[in-house]
Amino acid sequence: MSVSAKPLLNTPAAPHSATMTALATAKSVNIERWAALAARDGRADGRFVYAVRTTGVYCRPSCPSRAARPENVTFHATCAEAEAAGFRPCRRCRPNEPGLPERRAEAVARACRLIEAAETMPPLADLARAAGLSAYHFHRVFKAATGVTPKAYAAGRRADILAAGLPKAATVTEALYEAGYATASRFYADAAGRLGMPPAAYRKGGPGIRMQFGVGACSLGAILVAATEFGICAILLGDEPEPLVRDLQDRFPGAEIEGGDPAFEAWMARVIGLVEAPRTGLDLPLDIRGTAFQQRVWAALRAIPVGTTATYADIARAIGAPTAMRAVAQACGANHLAVAIPCHRVVRSDGALSGYRWGVTRKRDLLAREAEG
Repeated sequence: MSVSAKPLLNTPAAPHSATMTALATAKSVNIERWAALAARDGRADGRFVYAVRTTGVYCRPSCPSRAARPENVTFHATCAEAEAAGFRPCRRCRPNEPGLPERRAEAVARACRLIEAAETMPPLADLARAAGLSAYHFHRVFKAATGVTPKAYAAGRRADILAAGLPKAATVTEALYEAGYATASRFYADAAGRLGMPPAAYRKGGPGIRMQFGVGACSLGAILVAATEFGICAILLGDEPEPLVRDLQDRFPGAEIEGGDPAFEAWMARVIGLVEAPRTGLDLPLDIRGTAFQQRVWAALRAIPVGTTATYADIARAIGAPTAMRAVAQACGANHLAVAIPCHRVVRSDGALSGYRWGVTRKRDLLAREAEG
């Protein structure tokens, strides 16, 4: 007599480890999203949106709308995903449009273009109207983005045009009016601070300006050091000395540029020592010339500790202009005091080494020797 076997029960298989990992990751992501939503954290904007079943809309994490009940909330990676699920964008936070920082940056960029294209400074009310903001709000947004007021930006722009036009103009007055100055007195008050010398001297290439210089060799290649009576005014690096000398001469063709005396040679030796051993520091006066914004950036660069780095965003926040990363990068590129103003310590947000006036290889070498201590 045979006995029939009982059918085996369908026992669920143990979850695969990859599945468990995926579930844990999804749970962690949702916890982070709930935390961002509860804090209305603007830093999460663009990373995801949340939708509310009872209203049929989806929002940014930073949306100031009334908090929804958790059981009515769903998360979506993109606006397209939320709309495919049947939700429409919130009219208050406009999640399917550029974020507030991007809209403000574009408004400031439009204002800058208007200032640069105008012969005279446009009225603040006109700039604010073009930006879609009140005059008071626009003034605050512009300064936060650029680090200067609209008036100061226009003044800096005129000064740049003047600096470019002075060597070509027949007279200083002609260059002043070409640059948009209604009267010469408006510029002469601070001309020396902007140009580093009187306008007439700048137009002639710096005649009467006495400058000592020296060219030597260091572990990074050729190095040129120059100084005025006020301090070190240039530290240039390169592969060969001749282009460095031409760079200095082209900038001030009329200046009295001569070889350094023993006191200057001692300064130069200390500069080379800084390149070789950055932690020694440089206790010498610097003749730093630049716009107000550039000098703020350069001061922030000098505050970066040896052996560490900062991002362009870090510097922008440090000078009180958190959205001015591009302007910060331009100020770094305009630096003519290598190592003394350590623009080599500024890196991209992902830690990568971006462009460096004297070559990315030199930037990498400087950071490496600083990290060694």
